[in-house]
Amino acid sequence: MANNQAKKVLIFSTAYLPLVGGAEIAVNEITRRLPNWQFDLITAKIQKELKEKEKINNVNIYRIGSGCNFDKYILPFLGLKKAIKLEKENNYDLIWSIMASYGGFLGLRFKKKYSNKPWLLTLQEGDDPKYILKRVGIFKKWFRQIFKKADYIQTISSFLSDWANEMGADKQKIKIVPNGVDIEKFKKVDQISIDNLRKKIGIKENEKIILTVSRLVKKNGIDDLIKSGQYLNFPFKILIIGIGEQKKELEELTKKLKLDNMIIFLSYIDYANLSKYYSLADVFVRPSLSEGFGNVFLEAMTCETPIIGTKAGGIIDFLENRKTGLFCEINNPEDIALKIEEILKNESLRNNLIENGLKLAKEKYSWDIIAQEMKKIFLEINE
Repeated sequence: MANNQAKKVLIFSTAYLPLVGGAEIAVNEITRRLPNWQFDLITAKIQKELKEKEKINNVNIYRIGSGCNFDKYILPFLGLKKAIKLEKENNYDLIWSIMASYGGFLGLRFKKKYSNKPWLLTLQEGDDPKYILKRVGIFKKWFRQIFKKADYIQTISSFLSDWANEMGADKQKIKIVPNGVDIEKFKKVDQISIDNLRKKIGIKENEKIILTVSRLVKKNGIDDLIKSGQYLNFPFKILIIGIGEQKKELEELTKKLKLDNMIIFLSYIDYANLSKYYSLADVFVRPSLSEGFGNVFLEAMTCETPIIGTKAGGIIDFLENRKTGLFCEINNPEDIALKIEEILKNESLRNNLIENGLKLAKEKYSWDIIAQEMKKIFLEINE
């Protein structure tokens, strides 16, 4: 595979577009920048309205199951049957599992049947590794085999690279290629669009806007962000974009703290419109308890919004304190509030964070750069 000729790649992923997460976005952004390659993807159907087969950009998608959450659990079994059929038809050059989850188990089963096929594992996990191992339960032995049997492992952060090594993967076969950001899609919008959005949401002229874009789950620390509102002594609105299992709990917390007029839950916002909300915000905050990487920070940076994050997981790869963002302490709402106030009051610091963040995103994290790095791995994996 040393030459630069277009290849056939079979991808295994627990979920895929139009279901949106960091991993799904990464696969889409990378594959569409390799238009001459053939990408086939097997995934769980999960939602009834999704088609069993369709093509999105440069990926032929094959969905397994009836359209419910249980489809994830049968993916390693019914997905293998589909993978064998596609392999006979296409004779793939490379197998690619997205995350060491259901797609990882499917990759492991396929590798055991086709030992000569090079298998690439990508780690995009955002949950704490201890939580992941607890959830794996009695399947730990097979779970570790995913790391040991993969021919090559690409991780999106140094944190996940260390985890892969701890799980038994050889350091020599691990490479860090981070997630990226679409520089053209995520850029600061014009002031008229910002003003119109401000009026639409109902934000007063003197109110500062604190934004987070996050799944509403414990690991993202949204409860700590809400609690930080108690310590802010100026007019503000905290905009929370995202859906998840914690929504009701977070809404109840907001009422308990009497912050109903300061917190706005916006639920789902179409991915294509997110740049407007990043541009609207005075500061972006995600006080994560764990984080594989954190694409949303890069999206905020390219929209010229200063960021605040914790030293959790992969965030430390791009957030340099007082240069590209500010660190806040984990589980410390008062410290979050202090960091928000510092960014809003210190104009010189704010401008430096915006300038340095935008520069870093463009120079290191453009999807065009990332896609070429992934292409090198695809070509190198079985030279």
